[in-house]
Amino acid sequence: MGRITGTTRLLAVLGDPIEQVQAPALVNPLLDRLGRDAVLVPVHVRPDDLAEVVGGLRRIRNLDGLLVTVPHKIEICRYADELAPAAAFTGSANALRREPNGRWRADNFDGVGFVRGLRAAGHEPRGRRFALVGAGGAGAALAAALLENGAAHLSVCDTDAGRLDALLRRLDERWPGLATGSAVPRIEDADIAVNATPLGLRPDDPLPFDPAALRPDGVVADIIMKPPEPRLLRAAAALGLAVHRGIHMLDHQLECYADYFGLGR
Repeated sequence: MGRITGTTRLLAVLGDPIEQVQAPALVNPLLDRLGRDAVLVPVHVRPDDLAEVVGGLRRIRNLDGLLVTVPHKIEICRYADELAPAAAFTGSANALRREPNGRWRADNFDGVGFVRGLRAAGHEPRGRRFALVGAGGAGAALAAALLENGAAHLSVCDTDAGRLDALLRRLDERWPGLATGSAVPRIEDADIAVNATPLGLRPDDPLPFDPAALRPDGVVADIIMKPPEPRLLRAAAALGLAVHRGIHMLDHQLECYADYFGLGR
């Protein structure tokens, strides 16, 4: 990281918890490579404090943007002045930037990052069947991106029936008949099973689903980035299943962030 001075521009990543975020470790070296006088810092924000914190951050004149992680990706949309199409459709955002007119625009790059990461690892989503656990901010973004990129079928599970039904309605309007939902994971017929919940951040978290139910040639993917090998992926690997780590989703969002925040200019 370069020297921080009075001219340094600020970016912040908001989350609760915050210790697991990997964005500073990837974005700050990118800023250095691009020769930008800017820094990304982690900010621990409890859900009850989000409105007050975001209101204060918006008043910091040298703050150019925010990245957003669990559990704020849905709620953060309330504090944006404009929603890009991906954020508007999914109802969630993971990036906000200050526009030249002072308004704040929200977008979501989780889906495109996840799909690019799958393809880079040799897992083409087109024509594949997916089981997705989690219909929250990240899950909604992944669901839309997978169907947009040709997934043959998507089974979505979430314990929040209202949240699940809302997502399924949006998906069915655009991709009729390609997404179904359930209160319990249904991974038996999936080619790729994905955990898009926070389960795995803590060592004592239960598994989001039992990887043993997946067929032997299936892939288990997790969006958890810390620990790098969460319990789900360790269990899947022990069964001989292919695994796909969460860091791939973030790695393949870096180009999106560079374009979105104008870092290359």
